[in-house]
Amino acid sequence: MKVHTPAVDHDAIARAVKVLERGGLVALPTETVYGLAADATNEAAVRSIFAAKGRPADHPVIVHVADARAIDEWSRNAPPAAYALAQAFWPGPLTLVLQRSGRVSDVVTGGQDTVGLRAPGHPWAQAVLQALGRPVAAPSANRFGRVSPTTADHVRADLGVKPGGAVDLILDGGPCPVGIESTIVDLTGDQPRLLRQGSISRSDLERVLGRAVAAPDAAAPRVSGSLERHYAPRTPLELVAQEALADWLQRSRAKSLAVLAPPAVLAAWPGKPSPHFALTAAGSEKEYARTLYANLRALDAAGADRIVVVAPPLGERWLPIHDRLLRARAGSRTDDSTTELD
Repeated sequence: MKVHTPAVDHDAIARAVKVLERGGLVALPTETVYGLAADATNEAAVRSIFAAKGRPADHPVIVHVADARAIDEWSRNAPPAAYALAQAFWPGPLTLVLQRSGRVSDVVTGGQDTVGLRAPGHPWAQAVLQALGRPVAAPSANRFGRVSPTTADHVRADLGVKPGGAVDLILDGGPCPVGIESTIVDLTGDQPRLLRQGSISRSDLERVLGRAVAAPDAAAPRVSGSLERHYAPRTPLELVAQEALADWLQRSRAKSLAVLAPPAVLAAWPGKPSPHFALTAAGSEKEYARTLYANLRALDAAGADRIVVVAPPLGERWLPIHDRLLRARAGSRTDDSTTELD
């Protein structure tokens, strides 16, 4: 289903720029998720992102730039691969990890010598960057570790607007058309490394670079969304293979379930309890990704004992969805949630 993006409201963009210029926080839409933006050149403003989110100070934030010209300004010794990938995928959902230049502060990088740069493709985010004339630091606009926001209402629910909330202004540019975070590739070593997959896959990167892209190793930089426990609802979440669902239900002690599953599974539910609340999983990986976080939020709000997600299909294009679900499962665990099954 095609996502409708409303026409850019230039009056709202002008208000957002004024907020950013005075060191405030603006929640703005990107094609991936909504970001909590501050002027990347203002250390105090960037620090306020961490305070608003409850984000650890050593967890770096991505710097959003208008275009590839920022590579030379915000990084140093960028390899040819950086320019090739930027030409192929920017503006778009790809973050390049590069050696930071002298103008990037420790607050942005979590004290590392690397910086993550991305040129977002959403017209509202681009309008802000063009009008501001400098980059913004912008992690996801939600409480740290929780389900990422893909609508303005999600941001309001998580962070709120001042005076009672944490955000000075929310730009409502409609639902995010991609719906999961950007792919992150590390270009600081001898070989490119995929640190997080989004809608741009390893094979997409390799096609442009003409060489293999490795997995992260122990020396890989810390990046957004790389913690084992992340993207998590408050309700304990179980990720169950379709063929194991009947056995899981038989052993479970949950009294009520909120379920995300394919229509055939919901139509022939293999045991008790039946779903207290159910959502139909999308059949394509793009639509599944676009609706994933909105679905997790709806399941979390259903008031069930457990969220059950019937595992989506396998394959390279589904890898980022499995990644988010596995981190959500780990992040939703409580001291008593692991004792549900004998």
